[in-house]
Amino acid sequence: MMMSMLLHCCCGPCSMYPIKSLLEENIQLSMYWYNPNIHPEFEWNRRLENLQKVSEHYGLELITQEGFMQDYWESKKYLDEYVSRCKMCYDVRLDMVAKYASENGFDSFTTTLLVSPYQQHDVITSVANEKADKYGVRFDYYDFRPGFREGQNMAREIGLYRQKYCGCIFSLDESDFREKILKSFETM
Repeated sequence: MMMSMLLHCCCGPCSMYPIKSLLEENIQLSMYWYNPNIHPEFEWNRRLENLQKVSEHYGLELITQEGFMQDYWESKKYLDEYVSRCKMCYDVRLDMVAKYASENGFDSFTTTLLVSPYQQHDVITSVANEKADKYGVRFDYYDFRPGFREGQNMAREIGLYRQKYCGCIFSLDESDFREKILKSFETM
């Protein structure tokens, strides 16, 4: 029997290599979009549109969960509960992913966050395992990082927008490409 997996997708480019790898393992895959961390809203929409292109490219179902929480991020209310915005970001998203996977009969879940050499794999893994226990669904850890550049090249080949910051308003402000990114918002 083929295993069914829910793949949390943070964006199109980061999804390319993990999807390719998982399909090569003959996993029945569904893509899941829940990223309230992506700001501003224009960027949230642009990343979702590019993920839809990936869904069409691979012929996979894309499940979308609405959510946009820029006000929450900017209020810094999360600091009452979390040690960092990154931990909160992983927690909020992976909680929703694990819950959806459990409620909809998936055998397991994983995330494309694990392809990025810029993400905190130890924190992602810890949070994902907590959520797996909470909802009674398996988290499958994959170190997709060796395929990061390949995935970026695959994204370029199909014409995906490749962003220059992780997504939240703070990472935009901290990006070395901040002015270029803001200018791109004006031209769209």
